[in-house]
Amino acid sequence: MTTRMVPPADSGFPGKLSQPALRALAQAGYTRLEQLTAIKETDLLKLHGMGPKGIVILRETLAAKGLSFAE
Repeated sequence: MTTRMVPPADSGFPGKLSQPALRALAQAGYTRLEQLTAIKETDLLKLHGMGPKGIVILRETLAAKGLSFAE
C-alpha cells in the first residue's frame, strides 16, 4: 500500500501537483510556495521528479498570488 503525500494546507502547494514533484520539492527543502520565488524555473526542472507539467502548475499557482519564479 502506497501512502499519498498531501501538501500541508499552509504550504501553498496545489493539491494537483504530482507525487514525484511534491517529493522533489520536499527533498530540496522547499516547504512553502513562496520559497519558489527565489529559484529559476530551469533550476527547478533539474530536480528529479519535477517535470514541465509541474512547472506549469506551480507557475499558475504563483501567478494567482501575484508571484513568479526568479528571473
